[in-house]
Amino acid sequence: MLKENDQAPLDVKVINENGQETSLQEFLGRKILLYFYPKDNTPGCTVEACNFRDANQEISQKGVQIIGVSKDSQTSHEKFKSNFSLNFPLWSDPEQKLIKAFGVWGEKKMMGKTYFGTKRSTFLIDEKGKIIKVWPKDRKSTRLNSSHRIRS
Repeated sequence: MLKENDQAPLDVKVINENGQETSLQEFLGRKILLYFYPKDNTPGCTVEACNFRDANQEISQKGVQIIGVSKDSQTSHEKFKSNFSLNFPLWSDPEQKLIKAFGVWGEKKMMGKTYFGTKRSTFLIDEKGKIIKVWPKDRKSTRLNSSHRIRS
């Protein structure tokens, strides 16, 4: 997994909410709160997305753009956004290009079974593409709390 002070992979292409290819390169010049999550419309991912939705006004006032990324399709993202009134972009990464570039694809365990999937993780990226803060998957309850404070 990438860590603080690493350069974010700016040129990895994924699909944005309009079905067009995009990359972090297009967001240089502003801060990005990039979060990776396993699957649309699942309990943990819904709580996380709604927490980001509720905090988006405060976060965007600090000049930070929230972007969610999963391997779900653009159609799935559209339904997820609509069902929960999400107010930030969700990028589709079905080939796990960006997910793997950030090092958040890996072995997971649930109910005694081992499988591969996206590890819930959040990265704050500065205006030049440098990672300035990382919140790894083991944070509790996926809530934005005092440890998620974003400085302008």
